[in-house]
Amino acid sequence: MKSNVRHRTLEPIKLDAYKPLREVVSQALRQAIKDGVLLPGERLMEIQLAEELGVSRTPIREAIRILEQEGFIVMVPRRGTYVADISLKDIAQVFEIRSALEELAAGLAAERITPDELEQLERILVEINEFIAHDEFDKIVDADIRFHEILYQASRNDRLVDILHNLREQMLRFRSISMHYPGRLAATWEEHRRLVEFIADKNSSMARKVAKKHMENSEKTLLKGISKDEASARIVHELFPH
Repeated sequence: MKSNVRHRTLEPIKLDAYKPLREVVSQALRQAIKDGVLLPGERLMEIQLAEELGVSRTPIREAIRILEQEGFIVMVPRRGTYVADISLKDIAQVFEIRSALEELAAGLAAERITPDELEQLERILVEINEFIAHDEFDKIVDADIRFHEILYQASRNDRLVDILHNLREQMLRFRSISMHYPGRLAATWEEHRRLVEFIADKNSSMARKVAKKHMENSEKTLLKGISKDEASARIVHELFPH
């Protein structure tokens, strides 16, 4: 049985003069879930979270509602609030939806992208290639987020962008598993390169196909990585049961 006892506490938040407190708190909790500080299945107590983050219970309550809508948190009637525990079925369903929407976004971007946005995508490809060569994982992640952000915006469909943001957020906690899988970084870069080429050529049909294949490969790699991690965890448990 998986333990949901947390061994780390949250860091007090740092105020951002440009953001409402509920957004700052929701970002802190969202990041804690992605980083594994708040564990899947862990019960969230408003008083404890408020004390650790150094805020009142009101922004905690508001942040929890935001994260529930994003799928990071589940509220169980008469039982409490918990960090969502995503199953393999959940992952498959999210990828099924996201694959269709990523394909749509790529196709629309090929039709609507501006020269400036295309230039930005091409420059990010160069950056990522350099970061891969120097094994700078954090910078790779940062650049990958910027790449997809520009791609989504180039679709010129705000509702599509909002939905894709939500779906990506739900999968970010697994990003490290996927990107650290042997050979995946180089494969991802090549898939992105081909996608940019077809977008530059205004080839909407091929951009859609490459985007769909990219998502299929991402899902396969993630599932392989999760299986590998679970196998490693079982071995460690057998060797060190206590």
